Amino acid sequence: TVNYQLITEMMETNSTTMTEFILLGLTDRAELKSALFAVFLIMYLIIVVGNLGMITLIKVDPRLHTPMYFFLSHLAFLDFSYSSAIMPKALINLLVENKTISFSGCAAQMYSFIAFGTTECFLLAAMAYDRYVAICKPLLYNVIMSRQLCLQLLIGSYICGFAISMIHTGCAFRLSFCHSNVIHHFFCDVIPLLNISCTDTRVNEIILFAFCIFNGVFITLEICISYIYIFSAILKIHSSEGRHKAFSTCTSHLIVVAMFFGTAVFMYMRPSSASSPDKDRVVSVFYTVVNPMLNPLIYSLRNKEVKNALRRVFNRKTHFSVQIHSKVIKTTA
Repeated sequence: TVNYQLITEMMETNSTTMTEFILLGLTDRAELKSALFAVFLIMYLIIVVGNLGMITLIKVDPRLHTPMYFFLSHLAFLDFSYSSAIMPKALINLLVENKTISFSGCAAQMYSFIAFGTTECFLLAAMAYDRYVAICKPLLYNVIMSRQLCLQLLIGSYICGFAISMIHTGCAFRLSFCHSNVIHHFFCDVIPLLNISCTDTRVNEIILFAFCIFNGVFITLEICISYIYIFSAILKIHSSEGRHKAFSTCTSHLIVVAMFFGTAVFMYMRPSSASSPDKDRVVSVFYTVVNPMLNPLIYSLRNKEVKNALRRVFNRKTHFSVQIHSKVIKTTA
């Protein structure tokens, strides 16, 4: 359970100034709202089914009980979680005229989104390390990637993600919003909130930039270094089948990393002069909706083990249905 007590205490000085915000939403054009609602509802349902399906598949198939799929199940959980922190409210706002969100509700949404999103940054780095050990040190893989180390990497990712979110959210909601309560976005994000503050936001901008540098540069650098070693090791594999298998497990992760960090860096590290509410909304759709929707598809379509696990599950269900049908026929006969 997320504890918002510290954030609430940090917001007390501001609560008398502003009690609610207005989210402008995905569009202000009435003729597009119904179509956008249908499209984004379908995309959100794909996110829910795809990510929860991936978690369930990894849970029920013993052959997927390895460090790689342990991390993948938590990646699916994070994708589902930070998308779910935003999309239900965004969908409702497409149907109603009253697009308000309470002060505490906005803080909770921001905290949840940043916490799960930042945790995913660290988890992707842990997954890169897992691939490095698997390909560069295969004989020591089971020794190095022990259950204890996997849990330490996972817990460390969550602690860092939730702590960073606490700092961002606490600093953002210490500001005063006395001029306007209209957020030019479809959810409570840091930059749109800073844009409507009537107090000096330089400290917030420095903190945001510092964490973006750390997450966007240093974590990306760690992932890149891991893959330099990985690709050099793959090129030394003599069999083409071995090289293909190694590449297939890495390319899925690389595509996910490129999509996640590419959109995040473009959103939070570009100059303010190049920023606009419309651009921000488009980019935000990619990392809040498109990426969580595509990640399960990327890992399932490009991963032979996941496809085989899906076949085993479907075959098991088909066999079970046939047995039930046979018993029913025998009983009626």
